[in-house]
Amino acid sequence: MNLALRLSYFGDSFFGSQMQPGLRTVEGEFIAACRRLNLFEDWRDSGFAMAGRTDRGVHARRQVCSFRTDEPDRAIQALNRVLPEDIWCTAWAGAPDEFHPRYSATSRTYRYYFFPVPGDPARMNEAAGEFVGRHDFSAFARAGSRSPERDVLSARVFESGPFAVFEVTGKSFLWNMVRGMATVLERVGRGEASAGYIARLLADPPGRRLPAAPPGGLVLWDICYEIPFAPLPIERENRRQRYHTLMAEISALLASGDGQHG
Repeated sequence: MNLALRLSYFGDSFFGSQMQPGLRTVEGEFIAACRRLNLFEDWRDSGFAMAGRTDRGVHARRQVCSFRTDEPDRAIQALNRVLPEDIWCTAWAGAPDEFHPRYSATSRTYRYYFFPVPGDPARMNEAAGEFVGRHDFSAFARAGSRSPERDVLSARVFESGPFAVFEVTGKSFLWNMVRGMATVLERVGRGEASAGYIARLLADPPGRRLPAAPPGGLVLWDICYEIPFAPLPIERENRRQRYHTLMAEISALLASGDGQHG
């Protein structure tokens, strides 16, 4: 079976998603777990692939990978038992042979979380609308793609608790493109860039690209396909949720630095 899986992970625990010799990566940990379960002998022969790469520090809510295996039931039932605490599977799909997690995607959505809220989120939301459409995004991304043009389907900024959230959906994105967009929106929110600044960057990209916002605020939020996914058993996911809630509480206590001793 060509098995597709949705993955979630905390990016600050990894040196990016892509396999790198001697470094802890999402692919490395996931492939090691598959080998422990004998889901395949060689990951290359299995056709293992991910929907896209995330840099060091970037998180994922719905990354997608796929591979061929003769033991799909074992994968579905056991992978979350052998994966480390900072990466887990949330859903699966039996995919057609021609399915590829990168090339079969119909859209991708990213969210960038700003904390504290940088000035005026309403101004940021208005400016985000200038990203929508097909544009040359070379001012916002690293070089490397043969074409700097991309189609942005939607873009908005909204407040969620203590955060301002930039959400953007497109068919595909350039390397560091979303983080570059976040940098400009933060400038707009703080009043450091005027209305129409984004439109001018898109119409006449400068020779030097904008700096990328820090990776820790970026989440690969969703990737859509034309195949249905089914949720995995939730017992393990609930245990992970409790674990990470506890870790968040401990981190907040340590960060408070109140000098109290038990």
